[in-house]
Amino acid sequence: MKKGYLLGIDIGTYESKGVLVRLDGSLAASAVKPHDLLIPQQGWAEHDPEKTWWGDFVLLTQSLINQSQIDPSKIAGIGVSAIAPCMLPVDKKGNPLRMGILYGVDTRAHIEIGELNERFGKEYLLSKTGNELSSQAVGPKILWLKKNEPENYKKAAKFVTASTFIITRLTGRTVIDHLTASFFLPLYDFHNGCWSEEFCNGIVEQERLPELGWASETAGKVTAEAALITGLAEGTPVTFGTADASAEAVSVGVVKPGQMMLMYGSTIFMYLVTSQPKVDERLWAARYLFPGTSAFAAGMATSGSLTRWFRDKLSLDLLNVEKAGGENAYTALVREASGISAGSEGLVVLPYFSGERTPINDPKARGMFFGLTLAHQRGHLYRAILEGMGYGVRQHFDVMREIEVMPDDVIAVGGGTKNPLWLQIISDISGMPQKVPEVTFGASYGDAFLAGMAVGAYSSYDQINSWLQFDRTIQPDKSKYELYDKYYRVYLDLYQRNKGLMADLHSLANF
Repeated sequence: MKKGYLLGIDIGTYESKGVLVRLDGSLAASAVKPHDLLIPQQGWAEHDPEKTWWGDFVLLTQSLINQSQIDPSKIAGIGVSAIAPCMLPVDKKGNPLRMGILYGVDTRAHIEIGELNERFGKEYLLSKTGNELSSQAVGPKILWLKKNEPENYKKAAKFVTASTFIITRLTGRTVIDHLTASFFLPLYDFHNGCWSEEFCNGIVEQERLPELGWASETAGKVTAEAALITGLAEGTPVTFGTADASAEAVSVGVVKPGQMMLMYGSTIFMYLVTSQPKVDERLWAARYLFPGTSAFAAGMATSGSLTRWFRDKLSLDLLNVEKAGGENAYTALVREASGISAGSEGLVVLPYFSGERTPINDPKARGMFFGLTLAHQRGHLYRAILEGMGYGVRQHFDVMREIEVMPDDVIAVGGGTKNPLWLQIISDISGMPQKVPEVTFGASYGDAFLAGMAVGAYSSYDQINSWLQFDRTIQPDKSKYELYDKYYRVYLDLYQRNKGLMADLHSLANF
């Protein structure tokens, strides 16, 4: 192949990243663009699609071309990923009719979830779609729009996710990959790989949904108009796109059954590749990225967003030092927490600060610090947050063990892997080793590889392994696992005993 570069762009919750790589996986250029998460009211989470999704794509693309000083015609293919699944109504020209409603962190459609469960039956929905409805589902959010913003619903020519929005701008085609569509519940037929006429009925017509394809396939080519805006060469192939977490999984070689990615991002997200489709109400069943592959996905509602909240709201002194050119605020928090013993001296956190997704699928769940005393300091609270997320991860492994799909390899990725304490706590609580890549470039790196697959630069998914090196494995401390096991039982019991009160508080706050 004469064209020697691949472009990957990923739109995340708080920032977007892009890479330009050579065909051997070496990095030619990289760029990052922070952006805002909009919280117009409690339980809502939105992005500005023009400014954040398309705007970041354009800015990053131009930055990468300028950095590398390459001729854009040498870019063989473009891969795109984004937070998913989002819900955005667009008009006939592909223009947004409102702000984009985000994935499971946005819990506004909890009433519509109940209505659809009542209409179709929870067990029947699970059997047909492979998943229970949760705040991650797009169908209830479309139904919410239909009820609460009827004019926007009526004007919408299509309902798209973030990656679809970008690819439409690039190619003129409105498409979505099977994996992302798997979360357009209950609109997607998991078993047959198509939109479900039965479940679309009463929510949205099938023709208002994107065209389906695989993330490793070409969706179209860059149009003359998009080339003028972005600086890309007209006619450059573009993939179908995919979810950020799945692209990140590919970026660290999670392509075979038994391999699992544990992503430390704004949320903790997991992808476990499986040899056969399997359904369990506590996890999300999905098509994977390549024809003939399936996966279990799982996601906690908060993780990095919770540590960010703690830094911004309860550690302003440390943040001010960082802004003045001093020590990084997170580094200081890790130092404070590292001096605290396992279990945070009797403190347990339920990290349900934005409801919770898997495995409890409860948008009304509330965050909790349990066991506070006058002896506890900030370091205790920060460590307890990390441990609370560790208990949540272990809960997922317990479900996987129960249904006999335990991973053979767990590969840790994401910004949270820079926090050695967090990594060790997760392994100590779960009892699972974690492999950590020497260098990770994130979802955008996986996007670049998928672009290479789409244009025929690679013939096998395994070729991603030639791009990778692993420098360490985090081994669990058995003595701490045994101690954490006792705290874990408290963690599980806390939710069971208090979920009714959490629902009451949710009702009162939204009265």
